[in-house]
Amino acid sequence: MISYQKTCKLGNHRRSGLVMLCKIPEKPFRIGASPNGKVRVSGYIKYALTRAIIVLIGFSAASAFALPVAMADPNSGDAKQEFASSENTPDESDSTNNGGDITRPQNSFETRLNDQTSASPTSQTNRDTLILRLNSRVTFDDGWKLAVLAQVAVETVSTVTFDPLGSDQVFGIGNAVFQSILVHAIDERWAFGVGARLVARSVSDDIGNGKWQIMPGFGVRYSILEWGTDSYFVPAVRYAMSFAGDPSARRISEPQIAPTLNIDLPGRWFLTLYPSYDIRINFGAPKAGQTGRLFLPFDSLAGVKLTDNLEISLEVGVPIIKEYPVYNFKTEARVRMSF
Repeated sequence: MISYQKTCKLGNHRRSGLVMLCKIPEKPFRIGASPNGKVRVSGYIKYALTRAIIVLIGFSAASAFALPVAMADPNSGDAKQEFASSENTPDESDSTNNGGDITRPQNSFETRLNDQTSASPTSQTNRDTLILRLNSRVTFDDGWKLAVLAQVAVETVSTVTFDPLGSDQVFGIGNAVFQSILVHAIDERWAFGVGARLVARSVSDDIGNGKWQIMPGFGVRYSILEWGTDSYFVPAVRYAMSFAGDPSARRISEPQIAPTLNIDLPGRWFLTLYPSYDIRINFGAPKAGQTGRLFLPFDSLAGVKLTDNLEISLEVGVPIIKEYPVYNFKTEARVRMSF
């Protein structure tokens, strides 16, 4: 990719004294640069993604008004729900599952817009990522299921360096992800899942870290039925290990932990604590600015089911302990459609 740099040096001005003089190219070459030489944090991708989310939200609102039959006869809806619950086993409460429980897989499609900022003593980075995710399940006998996930991402990474002073922005295809989890429901409250995630090397090493990753993991679910039909606690752990790829890239070896607690709120709303595997313990090569092994954030998500098959949510994460730097601030907007 064509790089874009802004170089600065100290100089003298006859009126103002000592000033910072910057040399800026006449025309910016990299995607997201403005005519005055400044690199926009998100550029054209954020503009397009914002409008995509607006379209999806508009579609969900239209879908909500497209159900006059169900809205007109609530008794028939209750009868259908009762019939469905009588035919399914207790662990198959898919009509109320919001997708955060790894032991209750669904057939769904997700669009996520993730924004993360991070910093080191020498630079500051902003990463915008559009994630497209497809989830599927295969049901077997005796309460066994296979959950399958495939994911692709498009990313914009903007970096500002302090010494020497400069800025740079890259745009490209991120890591592709493939995951499978074998799930078994013990009873209406307990279930477990064991599986692995494969993260392919990104097309551009400027976007990814230049290595493949494998992440074996497991999780256990306990349903808190007293709090609601979709209230549950799912502690899950996966271990990220890098292999192959660029031999000079940083070696990855870290447990990633998600003690997910989902609280079923009144109506169609829900609140989730630690919906992502953001708790990290680094046993691999150190990163710039690292002072210890632990990264412990406060991570929460709030969402609403607009219809039985469509929901939107927003996740926010901020560090509590940042000995191992992962991010300074994270937001992720999600739109999920089940089918």
